[in-house]
Amino acid sequence: MQKQKENPGGEEMIGAEESPAIKEKPISGNDSQKKHFSRRGRPSLKEMDINADLVQVPPDEVLFQKQYYSIGEVSKWFRVNQSLIRYWETEFDILQPRKNRKGDRFFRPLDVKNLLLIHDLLRRRKFTLEGAKDYLKNSKRAEEKFEMIQSLEKIKAFFLELKASL
Repeated sequence: MQKQKENPGGEEMIGAEESPAIKEKPISGNDSQKKHFSRRGRPSLKEMDINADLVQVPPDEVLFQKQYYSIGEVSKWFRVNQSLIRYWETEFDILQPRKNRKGDRFFRPLDVKNLLLIHDLLRRRKFTLEGAKDYLKNSKRAEEKFEMIQSLEKIKAFFLELKASL
């Protein structure tokens, strides 16, 4: 059975079937609650908010066991592209990864801690690049404040877990 369909020019097209991808599904209550994120292109602000909380840098005891980490390992921990870490390296003076003759970057644990601070400023606290640079230049205790905030967040998570188990 052939369907007739009008195209935008007003001409009739014979034999053109409606594509299932063009049909719009009615949105039910369950569909609107599902989170669907694209794997391609630049992440949306919602994805960045979610990813800001999902940084998986190992604890200091484990982090300082090795002298150097490749940019691939570091990008997986932060869930960002390697190009973004290279860009942050050019923008922030506190990042000084070692490079071999080939040009591969190797991050010391101190560089990873600095990256964690930069990631926190840009992604969680929503600083602009210029604002984050100024904050790092003007605030001499920025790293201490960041470490204090991290320890308080760990305590908060512990208490929330304890509350949930009651």
